[in-house]
Amino acid sequence: MIEAKNIHKSFETLEVLKGVDLSIQKGEIVSIVGPSGAGKTTLLQIIGTLDKPNSGSVKLNGVDVNTLNEKELSAFRNKHIGFIFQFHQLLPEFTALENVMIPALIAGKDSKTAKKLAMDLLDYLQLSNRIEHKPAELSGGEKQRVAVARALINHPSIILADEPSGSLDTTNKEELHKLLFDLRDKFGLTIVIVTHDKELAMLSDRVIEMKDGKIKIM
Repeated sequence: MIEAKNIHKSFETLEVLKGVDLSIQKGEIVSIVGPSGAGKTTLLQIIGTLDKPNSGSVKLNGVDVNTLNEKELSAFRNKHIGFIFQFHQLLPEFTALENVMIPALIAGKDSKTAKKLAMDLLDYLQLSNRIEHKPAELSGGEKQRVAVARALINHPSIILADEPSGSLDTTNKEELHKLLFDLRDKFGLTIVIVTHDKELAMLSDRVIEMKDGKIKIM
């Protein structure tokens, strides 16, 4: 499902990733933990094709993403990968419904189809009464559930979450943790989570610890 081999990444003279090997199976929930600066988010961005390694290879669903050009890579990302970020990254001028629809419209779905998909997801996530609200009118937990719906709209096989509960209070954090596992079971997702949250990490099928740009051998 996800196969990263000998990933190196530097920013000018700073070597952030130092030969990372990572294999994640279909349907796994894996948490990546470690101190700030360990390279966790950089690795997640490379897995998610948002950044490229200086060397090494990444295969997702059997596809070597390094062989794709920018147009192909963008289409692959839109179809196969959903992203959940710590601070939601919702567009403030659009409603919850419109924010969720955007990836489907980018994928070429017509507005009617995109709206139906978005409505169904928002209903599943208990946000039917908030679809016309803009992000500023939503609570932190509601914003994150809208972000989850947006990540799911194109039926990806992989969800990548970067500190998904980092901006939430305890109640919303617990709800999000449960939701991620429910989504894995309902949609057959593979989920990779970068987190400092030890409770979330310990719920995962597997925990991978990073330190100084390498995966720490447990």
